[in-house]
Amino acid sequence: MVHGNYSEIQSILAERNIQGIDGLLLDLGVSSRQLDTPERGFSFTHDGPLDMRMDREETTTAADLLETLSDKELEDIIKIYGEERHYKKIVRFIRKAQGKGPLSTTASLARILSSAAKQPRPTRIHPSTRTFQALRIAVNRELDHLRTSLTDSLQILNDTARMVVISFHSLEDRIVKRFFQDEAKACICPPKTPICICGKKSRLKIITRRVVTPPAEEVKANPRASSSKLRAAERIYA
Repeated sequence: MVHGNYSEIQSILAERNIQGIDGLLLDLGVSSRQLDTPERGFSFTHDGPLDMRMDREETTTAADLLETLSDKELEDIIKIYGEERHYKKIVRFIRKAQGKGPLSTTASLARILSSAAKQPRPTRIHPSTRTFQALRIAVNRELDHLRTSLTDSLQILNDTARMVVISFHSLEDRIVKRFFQDEAKACICPPKTPICICGKKSRLKIITRRVVTPPAEEVKANPRASSSKLRAAERIYA
């Protein structure tokens, strides 16, 4: 067992004189133990510090982001990482609340998000869900680490080694899907080019032509698995 970020996989293996591996599983889900611990600040259903760091050795918390980011930066995070349509309104409500004092707890932020939502009819998704997700992704730089780990993993996978990735929201799955597709392509020259001049070779063979989702019995036993998607590919050396 090694305490480290999966984006550091090359250096972690090099330090242990491991030249290559025969399989890699990336489980991108947040730890349920972290989610269920109010002190970690991931949950809007239990009050706790507005933290959201997966690794407490990191220094930037969600509260720090709310204090230091510009309106535009915060809007972009909520819009892109949370896929939240009302990002401008949410930032306005956050700034209004900050005029009375800093936001430091999950409960205080959840109340602001609920006030900003004010839906005429109740919705299936809690009004805090998307913004909390966005802040968590930003605090932990999850998508940047994912892109790095996917690219770097190709350098340490042995021939026919398989890479399996389990994602839990559309942003992650989109990155994995496009990466697998791009690395499965060989020549990417324009269609009318008589001979290949790009020199690109396939580095992956996609194993899961269709994304794998959990069966109903698994979701019933573990509701948090409901959004999970699994994709797999095999390393090939031309």
